[in-house]
Amino acid sequence: MRQAIDTLFQALWSDYIAITPSALKVHELLQTSSTIVNDHIALRTLNIPSVGLPKLSQHFESLGYVASGDYTFEKKNLIAKHFEHPTEQAPKVFISELVVDAFSEPAKKIMANMAQQITEDILKENKFLYSGRHWSLDFDTYRTLLAESEYAAWLYIWGYRVNHFTVSVNHLADYQNLSEVNQRLKDAGFRLNTAGGEIKGSIEVGLEQSSTLADQIEVDFSGQKHTIPSCFYEFALRHPVGDGGLYQGFVTASADKIFESTDAQSQGKG
Repeated sequence: MRQAIDTLFQALWSDYIAITPSALKVHELLQTSSTIVNDHIALRTLNIPSVGLPKLSQHFESLGYVASGDYTFEKKNLIAKHFEHPTEQAPKVFISELVVDAFSEPAKKIMANMAQQITEDILKENKFLYSGRHWSLDFDTYRTLLAESEYAAWLYIWGYRVNHFTVSVNHLADYQNLSEVNQRLKDAGFRLNTAGGEIKGSIEVGLEQSSTLADQIEVDFSGQKHTIPSCFYEFALRHPVGDGGLYQGFVTASADKIFESTDAQSQGKG
């Protein structure tokens, strides 16, 4: 089972770094006396039944993962769950889905068409989780979605793949806190997501998070090229809560701001 998990996450990582070259630079920067441990990954989808959250989570549940938390992001029209594995070293998985009915008829039609391009056979294969886009691109279509939802626009461009990996700061022997990690990143020229502050969360809620802004990747829209935000890298520091064990969940207010790491409008900030 552990080998199957490792194989899946290696495939997810290989796909992720293909459009997030900065991730390898982060490893070079932080991996000195410590091996980088992945705290969690995140995936995105639509709440259309044929491609909804349960369709993605089944791949992880078949490997022993169990649902461990539910989250609602009202302003972004998102719902989400996170999944944990009984094996302590296995990364957590955070899956969100966009509430399609919250949007205009043109946007809903685009998203319905996206879902229709994915067959049940494709969905059943583990490689679906890193299969990318299953539809052709049109820049006007992208702008239609972008006007209503950064999340929908991102999914239209990049399809099904990990949105971010996360460095577990708890496992970085050379850093005492998240502020030190952030400063190291900034000194090396990385731009951080400052929505809600560089550090989201606190010791009191059991989790502190920060993230880079997404890489900028040139995308071909049938011969018309545009630079679009791809994926980012997150950093998480978990603190003891309750009985003294480390907090294992997610904080909705913080995650809400982490989502903005891929916002096109955020790329001129930070």
